Amino acid sequence: MDKQTDIISLEDVKNLVDTFYTKVQLHPVLSPVFNERIKDKWPQHLEKMYSFWQTILLEEYTYFGRPFPPHAQLPVDAIHFEAWLQLFNQTVDELFIGDKATEAKWRANKMAEMFQIKLAHFRGNSHNIL
Repeated sequence: MDKQTDIISLEDVKNLVDTFYTKVQLHPVLSPVFNERIKDKWPQHLEKMYSFWQTILLEEYTYFGRPFPPHAQLPVDAIHFEAWLQLFNQTVDELFIGDKATEAKWRANKMAEMFQIKLAHFRGNSHNIL
């Protein structure tokens, strides 16, 4: 597939999400976590991800959830975030080039940083709640 100029439409978002999560489902580090959690609900997860990235990148506000809570109990650590980011950045670079593609990678990196900080805090305080 030829690289497009940038991520400019919902179809582009769907292409990114579908390509990325196809790779996630086969990844040796990520697939056990994702497949165990999502099971047979991949279509619903993908729809949510279309909406999330459509809101973030296209500023078309279709996502109204809170991304962190569903991830708070996942058995993930730095190696999972590194693999996720590497795969995400690789997928963006394979499919797109331009400002929105750069923004997608920047936002994914910021989300990974934020999630890791929140997970560390959540895990560090989970035994201290009285």
